[in-house]
Amino acid sequence: MIRNLTEQDKEHLQEALVKSGQKVTPQREAVFTVLLAERDHPTVDEVFHRAREVMPGLSLATVYNCLETFVGCGLVRQVNHERESTRYCPNLAPHAHFRDKATGRVHDIELPPEVLKSLRSILPPGFDSEVIEISFHGRAQAGEQHSN
Repeated sequence: MIRNLTEQDKEHLQEALVKSGQKVTPQREAVFTVLLAERDHPTVDEVFHRAREVMPGLSLATVYNCLETFVGCGLVRQVNHERESTRYCPNLAPHAHFRDKATGRVHDIELPPEVLKSLRSILPPGFDSEVIEISFHGRAQAGEQHSN
């Protein structure tokens, strides 16, 4: 079920868009609401179908444009796994992803600060990372139930 944006989420959306010279539109609010509703790293098609539940006239091109705008202003990140469709993640905190090969679902994995520090320490001298992207691929162990 898609819920409305909280006041804090609306402010976050507005600040990020205004900072990049954009403005909040009903379409952008609908797409952002979808991204925050389940946090399951949806594809463009999944965002499109979910957003049409709350805004039936929304076009696929508009969803693409909204997502491109959100990535450009730092509201969401693209998640790419091999040759699969791009997925979108609103979790901007440093984290890794685990892709379940059986279900295709992508799960966030928190990276403790000491792990991030250790990863940065192995960079070549004189280099620093702007982004660390780590992806794990595998399957849930037999008999294990996992939610997002």
